[in-house]
Amino acid sequence: MTDLPQYFDKELSWLSFNERVLQEAADASVPIVERIKFLGIYSANLNEFFRVRVASIRREVLVERAKESNQNDKELLLADINKKVNHLSTRFKAIADDIFEQLHRHHIHVIFNSTPDSSFTNNLTNEHLKWLKAYFDNRIIRHIAPIIITADTNFSDVIDDESIYFLAALKHNENIQYALVEIPTTEEKRFIVLPNKGSKKEKYIVMLDDVVHFFINDIFTHLFQYDTIEAFSIKLTRDSEYNLTDELDKSLLDKMSKGLKQRLKADVVRLVHDKNMPDYMLKFIKKSLKIKASEKLEAGVKYRNFKDFTQFPNLGRKQLENPTIKALDSTAFLEHSSVFKSISQQDILLYYPYYKFRHFTEFIRQASYDPKVIDIKINIYRVAKDSRIINSLIEAVKNGKKVTVVVELRARFDEQANIEWAKKMKDAGIHVDFGIDTLKIHSKLCVITRIEQEKKVQYAHIGTGNFHENNARIYTDFALFTKHKEICQEVEQVFSFISHSYKRFRFNHLIVSPLTSRRRLYQLIDNEIAFAEQGLKAEITIKVNNLVDKGLVNKLYAANNAGVKIRLIVRGMCALVPGVKGQSENIKAISIIDQFLEHPRVMVFENNKNKLVFISSADWMERNLDHRVEVACPVYDETLQKRIIHTLDLHFKDTTKARVINQSQNNRYVARGNRKKIRSQLAIFDYLSQEEQSNEDLLAND
Repeated sequence: MTDLPQYFDKELSWLSFNERVLQEAADASVPIVERIKFLGIYSANLNEFFRVRVASIRREVLVERAKESNQNDKELLLADINKKVNHLSTRFKAIADDIFEQLHRHHIHVIFNSTPDSSFTNNLTNEHLKWLKAYFDNRIIRHIAPIIITADTNFSDVIDDESIYFLAALKHNENIQYALVEIPTTEEKRFIVLPNKGSKKEKYIVMLDDVVHFFINDIFTHLFQYDTIEAFSIKLTRDSEYNLTDELDKSLLDKMSKGLKQRLKADVVRLVHDKNMPDYMLKFIKKSLKIKASEKLEAGVKYRNFKDFTQFPNLGRKQLENPTIKALDSTAFLEHSSVFKSISQQDILLYYPYYKFRHFTEFIRQASYDPKVIDIKINIYRVAKDSRIINSLIEAVKNGKKVTVVVELRARFDEQANIEWAKKMKDAGIHVDFGIDTLKIHSKLCVITRIEQEKKVQYAHIGTGNFHENNARIYTDFALFTKHKEICQEVEQVFSFISHSYKRFRFNHLIVSPLTSRRRLYQLIDNEIAFAEQGLKAEITIKVNNLVDKGLVNKLYAANNAGVKIRLIVRGMCALVPGVKGQSENIKAISIIDQFLEHPRVMVFENNKNKLVFISSADWMERNLDHRVEVACPVYDETLQKRIIHTLDLHFKDTTKARVINQSQNNRYVARGNRKKIRSQLAIFDYLSQEEQSNEDLLAND
């Protein structure tokens, strides 16, 4: 018997994933500006973790306390989470200090101001200080209207958890007047580049926070009487959950709008404050926010909302950032002037961001005015702020096409944007469907119907990522374009299921949550078990963002014990414990963290040398299998199958950015040994470039 757990806790596993992000910030081989951006990604991830996962655990703790349960495992879990977060926060500060020291060596100086009379005056010239004073007076102060806290002020109601603040204490004799000063990060850039003075080689950046802090007297001095002023940063995180009303006379749009307002006043999950904040101010915060649990308070670095560091400007050489990868054109699409003719010739597989997302936007744009197109259906989970896709759909309506858009209003943190898009599309005459009340629509589908030779012909897109032009530049995702008659019909059936979930549907090709996913995945794993038991080659390769569904984990353990070789690429949470004798010794698991966010879900089953390859929108989580509409699609074209399998193989050959998911969750890098240095994302781009060049050469010789 082993003392190792059967499953990793998913929250602690997620923190292990975010630690991998922090590793990228610590990696000296990563260009310095990219390292700063990884600090921002780590910070944004952690904020969402508290808003979603920690908030959920706290609710469970309260339920157990109400039951007066003697065993509250969730409280122990919270303690473990806080311990891990504190450890990572210490590492974060050390890495950040090192990064800014390294940046200094590249002649880029970020001048942080610790108190109103130190760093700025010691490190900036008089000309810089005069320039900053004018900048503050002309650009910044007009956006600042402090909230003066009185006995009637509901402290919790006036704080927005998307914003950062200084809590200011104005002292006069024995009296203290408190005020909240919001940093105007939406109106002004967080990083202020100072004009060159003297040497053009040296560049200076100051933080918007510090400028506000340095001139904070200018905000209050004319209206308030005080002897001294102290100001320290705070950042509040609320529970992101909200309740939708059950009132039958309210539309889903109204319910969602009300739910979002609830989020603004939700329970405080975490309040991070400047570690130098004095005790009297901490006591005031605790009393004002009615914070009793000490784990809600966290002392940290001064600069809240480090997520803005993803926008850190590069004032130096190009080498301080990753080289730009020029996205590829698909020869299969370029071969013909019409996207529909291209897809008629063959199935086409794109892999973003290595390929241009423009091929999909062109798919929709041509459909919007093609006289043969009569119907367009698409489901939307997240889209870009200025979506060319939605603009084309609106043009399609003007051209007399029937357009149906399924909008998922509950896409976390994109709810408000989707509400606005839904209203705009409705006003334009698009039929907007909000799907099924009890299921999130997370599939990535589009189906277009044309009249060809007096018959209806359909073209479908099935993908692993959202229809989001900006994300397609940084998320890796597969997109399949096909005219396969039965697959297109089944994509159409998914849209029918969304509109009429009470009807029965049969899927022979697609794997559809919540209808068939769990059963079909179990069958596919069981098939490999059967082959292994017959002494035949049996292998499974899975790539997902998260693998935490215990039913599927148990199936993989059973496959392991039958002798099936299993390879896993899991970017985020992984509940499966690899490498345990009698449980998972045949399972190898890695995680890739690099320049692009690994996002595809892919499944490959050996199937007695007749490989089955699927791309999917679904992670291996209970919610994706049983509580969402998700779609996995088989890839039948052998050339495209080989392309997918080869990209997976390159990940397993990675000796630069691959981490081993092991029993200790210590994120050690895959050992290189005597092997060639391979960075899989760059290797994949090189491989796809060669494939496209070969296709171009074939066309040129025809």
